[in-house]
Amino acid sequence: MRPLTVTYDVPLTTCFRGVTRRSGIVLQGAAGWGEWSPFPEYTRPEIDAWWRAALEAAEVGWPAPVRSRVPVNSIVPAVDAERAGAFALAGGCRTAKVKVAERGQSLADDMARVEAVRDALGASGRVRIDANGAWDVDEAVRALRALARFDLEYAEQPCAGVEELAELRVRLARSGVDVPVAADESIRRSGDPEQVAALDAADVAVLKVQPLGGVRACLELAERLAMPVVVSSALESSVGIAAGVALAAALPELPYACGLNTVALLARDVTDRPLAAVDGAIEVRRVVPSGNDWRAADELDQWWRRRLSEVEEGTW
Repeated sequence: MRPLTVTYDVPLTTCFRGVTRRSGIVLQGAAGWGEWSPFPEYTRPEIDAWWRAALEAAEVGWPAPVRSRVPVNSIVPAVDAERAGAFALAGGCRTAKVKVAERGQSLADDMARVEAVRDALGASGRVRIDANGAWDVDEAVRALRALARFDLEYAEQPCAGVEELAELRVRLARSGVDVPVAADESIRRSGDPEQVAALDAADVAVLKVQPLGGVRACLELAERLAMPVVVSSALESSVGIAAGVALAAALPELPYACGLNTVALLARDVTDRPLAAVDGAIEVRRVVPSGNDWRAADELDQWWRRRLSEVEEGTW
């Protein structure tokens, strides 16, 4: 039987990587609710993995957890330094991920933002940055040499390509810049996630459930990569975040806070019990949608259903 599907559409509280609204489909099956929300610019076959993750959540369920709460980081968008500190402390988090290399901004803007976050968290807090692949190797070396003074936990996807990340790690080591590198897009969008390990291109693997095809697929990939894992979100509603929390809860080891506190960026959610951080962690539980103010208008709903029909025709 085809799962029950409902389309959602919600605004963000602030522009995040150029996104001001988030929409997708939540679906109910025998195991509960799942989410399918690939970004509008993504196409087949890439979005097929997102559908497999949604079906796993709704029809199969997830592996048993080994922990009941998952530590998470706060998210600091590319806002001015005056606002950055408040974002860093959201949800009682002691780790913050700071967006850098935003188009139209300078390294000086990044420096001011990261400094404000470091000041807000204090010496005991952890600060990581995310450039979303915006720098070339030379730019990354210069930026990380400057930002290293803030005792960075790691730099996420400083360069776009796997080969660039590998070269960057070598050049940072030769320069005496102690900033670990995490791979995100190079794992979920490269078509060959294991190349990151083969080329020794990262210290940390960032895994996202929807883009990688589900919780079980991510667990298997984590085992093959054999490096520390951070579970992160794809800016989903709480229904989608629940899958990321399930992955983080099932990993044998979880040395880093996870990037799953992104519901805080949504102006509203599909449930009245959002999966948001309390005292720096999110509880492990399923999510059931409630209310109606998040439901998409007819035109957007039909767009999502046409998109889903293309995936179903190609995968079923």
